[in-house]
Amino acid sequence: MLVVPLVTFSLICGVAGLGDVGLLGRIGIKAFLLYILSTVLAISLGLTLATLFEPGKSDSQRPLIEGIEFTAPEAPPFTDVLLNIVPGNPVAAFADGEMLQIIFFVILFAVAMLMSGEPGRQLATTAEKLNEVMMRVVTLVMSAAPIGVFCLLAKTFSVQGVGLILPMADYFLLVAGCLLLHLLVTLNLLVWIGAKINPLVFLRKMRSAQLFAFSTASSNATIPVTLQSVERRLGVNNSIASFTVPFGATINMDGTAIMQGVATVFIANAYGIDLEFSQYLVIIGMAVLASIGTAGVPGVGLIMLAMVFNQVGLPVEGIGLIIGVDRLLDMMRTAVNITGDAAVTCVVAAGEQAIDRSVTDDPEAGQIIDLAAAR
Repeated sequence: MLVVPLVTFSLICGVAGLGDVGLLGRIGIKAFLLYILSTVLAISLGLTLATLFEPGKSDSQRPLIEGIEFTAPEAPPFTDVLLNIVPGNPVAAFADGEMLQIIFFVILFAVAMLMSGEPGRQLATTAEKLNEVMMRVVTLVMSAAPIGVFCLLAKTFSVQGVGLILPMADYFLLVAGCLLLHLLVTLNLLVWIGAKINPLVFLRKMRSAQLFAFSTASSNATIPVTLQSVERRLGVNNSIASFTVPFGATINMDGTAIMQGVATVFIANAYGIDLEFSQYLVIIGMAVLASIGTAGVPGVGLIMLAMVFNQVGLPVEGIGLIIGVDRLLDMMRTAVNITGDAAVTCVVAAGEQAIDRSVTDDPEAGQIIDLAAAR
């Protein structure tokens, strides 16, 4: 409900606030390169630890779970992924929630506003008012979020239980450990070195967004909360955050990349297939390319994993082994995904001198407004 209108108005405000089309290009290149670097580091970490601990290799027989099938969609050519960024019908893109197409069109529209003089400035003023109203809608929704989070978690654990988690303990614990290591070490180092922000402060102020991402397992659904956290809690200027956060939710999937690395090695070991070094490079490349063209919605990691399996010659039906524990892991890796979005946003903003350090250092800054006080 919130994602498309909030991204639209916030992105228009951000581009209009830059005042310089050249600056937008510089920010876009920085964000893109950092997101690619983050994804490569994530999947390399997953592959390295999976190769070291060899999950699934101790099984003497092929451990298939009966009754679970997974039909792999055909991986689209990379050229199609690039061409599909341009919407044939912008209205349809907004209706279907195609985030890359929406981002492309809104940026194009906002650039045209910059070039239109007074009419563009009037539209920018209107967009700022609409954006402020949408942020208040986010506040209203977030006031009820704890109840929704509790119900979502209760349903997940009651349906999944521990019965399907325990047999996959090696795989589950290795993926969870990699996710935790990437979150606490890689991303915190990125924030500490690139943005000069205390990692403990960063994690504390991202806590609400991480919990929301964990409960929904959707990077796109968490965009409003991530925006609120980086802008109002960490002090990042809207002109940066309104572009890098939606962009990252669409192309940056650190947690999913880690899962792909560990799952590929796990399935290869379970089926007694030895992977060559060239195949590891293919896995890294496919993870990066698949991240760019895949939406940030629940369960998308399995689709991306099928594409990777097709490229390296692993049996796609092996995905049936990990379906039982994937829902909980999907929730965990989504929290890592949005933390990576926020980390890159802070680094880009720091490079552009677009962080209000007084907000960053204020522990109370940006906390959800009490509804009584708001009235």
